Amino acid sequence: MTLNAIPSQEPADNLADQRAGAGIVVLSSSMQLLHMNRQATELSKLINMAENGGVPAKAAQGVLPSVLTELCAEIIKALQVRTEAKDWEQFEVKRIAGNPNQPVLLRGFGLPDRGGVQYARLVVTLEELGRRQKLGTDQAKERFQLTNREQSVVENLAKGWTNKEIANALKITEQTVKEHIKHIMRKTNSTTRTGVLVQVFRS
Repeated sequence: MTLNAIPSQEPADNLADQRAGAGIVVLSSSMQLLHMNRQATELSKLINMAENGGVPAKAAQGVLPSVLTELCAEIIKALQVRTEAKDWEQFEVKRIAGNPNQPVLLRGFGLPDRGGVQYARLVVTLEELGRRQKLGTDQAKERFQLTNREQSVVENLAKGWTNKEIANALKITEQTVKEHIKHIMRKTNSTTRTGVLVQVFRS
């Protein structure tokens, strides 16, 4: 019976690997690394490469990407004010990082401790947006009633592109891109570019 069970588990394991899901990093408030899963390690390498102009950094092996440490610094600052666990239920710090063709969404939040900030924990999840990008924008188009052009703008936002880069790619003016982004923000009820992406990839 057990022997039969083993082969049937393998496809599930393979599927789990393919759907690796989010990378997870847990740090102490003094920025000591407590846990980092395999997916987080892989995505950190991607971000480090993008930060080093596409060159795998030998010196930076195992070093947390600067975008991640900046995000943690912001969480630590927020932990001074948000001292209760419930304060973090609706609040997270977000960043988009990495190669524009393989953007990674970082979401960080704090786990306060009654003993004070020094005992708090920081949790950051890393998720590759590229994989879900097409699916996410198709669903978002329906959900938020986006036009084809707005959907194209969102796809390029997800690559981390500037207004100028989006304008060049879509052969429109920067002003038009700004107008599209304004409409997209209104439709997705967001106030920032990152907020738009979070809404889109949540859909």
